[in-house]
Amino acid sequence: MKLQALSKKKGVAGLNVYLSIIAMLFMIGIIVMVFQIAGARLEASVTDTEAIEAINATTASLADSTDFFSTFIVLGAMVVLVLLVVIIINSIRATGITSGGA
Repeated sequence: MKLQALSKKKGVAGLNVYLSIIAMLFMIGIIVMVFQIAGARLEASVTDTEAIEAINATTASLADSTDFFSTFIVLGAMVVLVLLVVIIINSIRATGITSGGA
């Protein structure tokens, strides 16, 4: 079976970019979840007041890091749409419809 290069595939139009963004956000979400769980367990086992404040500040800042996920998804979808438009324009030009004269 012959493998095609990524630039030779037809009809993917940024799908790989979009799937990469989704996978990246999924991995960031898992990492944030692990640190939130670890912070909660660490806070339960520590008795020093300053350490508890530091743990609370760290877990609160990590919890705020997922607020931008929807923005990344929208930007990724916009990139895919731009790639689709470019492919459509190139396909129309390749058909020769626009090369006719009056």
